[in-house]
Amino acid sequence: MRLDLFHEIALPPHLGRTEAQAYGDTLAELELADELGFGCAWLVEHHFMPGYSHCSKPELVLAAAAARTRRLRLGLAVIPLPLHHPVHVAERVATLDVLSGGRLEAGIGRGFSPAEFAAFQVPMSESRERVRESLDILRLSFSGSPVSYRGKHYRLDAREILPHCLQAPHPPLWTAAVSPDTFEWAAGEGMGILAGPFKPWLMVKHDIARFRSLWNHAAPPRIGMTVGILCLKDGRRARELAAEAIPWFYRELYRTTLPVLEGLYPSYEHFHELGRFRQLLKLGINLTLLETFGMAVVGTPQECIEKLKRYQSAGVTNLLCAVGAGAVPSGVARESMRCLAEKVMPAFREHSGPRP
Repeated sequence: MRLDLFHEIALPPHLGRTEAQAYGDTLAELELADELGFGCAWLVEHHFMPGYSHCSKPELVLAAAAARTRRLRLGLAVIPLPLHHPVHVAERVATLDVLSGGRLEAGIGRGFSPAEFAAFQVPMSESRERVRESLDILRLSFSGSPVSYRGKHYRLDAREILPHCLQAPHPPLWTAAVSPDTFEWAAGEGMGILAGPFKPWLMVKHDIARFRSLWNHAAPPRIGMTVGILCLKDGRRARELAAEAIPWFYRELYRTTLPVLEGLYPSYEHFHELGRFRQLLKLGINLTLLETFGMAVVGTPQECIEKLKRYQSAGVTNLLCAVGAGAVPSGVARESMRCLAEKVMPAFREHSGPRP
């Protein structure tokens, strides 16, 4: 199991940092991750989510990171395909692959924010079909030949999409996965999955098992799981710092998804099932609850190793570590990154596949 990083570029009020500071901290942490041997740095794309995520153009951040790093792979987690024309998506993917020297991991998804769909004037009910058409065009672009396509939403007439990716046949493709249907679809498409942090581990574990049972491709399955984590030599200090930071992250996450959870938007029915879990959250999100549901890992290196084994044993290949959930000072995040690299990574490295 490989340890990756996950960034929202958050601005929690208690940190009192500016957007410029948040971006500077993120890039500095990615440089450190390159030195420490983390596998990949994944950045989200969100719009109109003040506080929780100021990462609206992750490809620009990753382009800056590409110039500052040498080995660290760079991941989009994820591009909400319905909000973009597929030609723009194909161009950004190829450009990032070129700029990074072939280090890109490309994640796609539907998106989940009603505010985003409304602002970009895309009906949420069309999200699945738009994803399928966009993915078709993205895959056609990898051939290097002019792309022709006839779909319900997109049409192209022998257009050559430039530039071309460096990785052959193309950068690894991943999809965000929340609903059981998406896990099954991803297995059929041969795509890696990016799970969490929406659902308790008990639910995700069953989805992963189903995904693995349906996988029928020569390459091994790729399974990513996002977890809020804080690992420090002093376990008590780790818990004290995490007690405010990680619950803040999840409170903000569920606040942004509340309209979907309660509104039951068309084609997002599975989110309504998570409403049952949300009833528990109404009692108050705290660190103990999050740890109980496998959504947070906090403690000493040895404690973290023991807790992380549950994900490895279920088949997770990439653990996306939201270090401090983006809500601790950067100095603490870097301290935790060093602790993870020096004390935790070695426990899982022998079971990991070769680094790309």
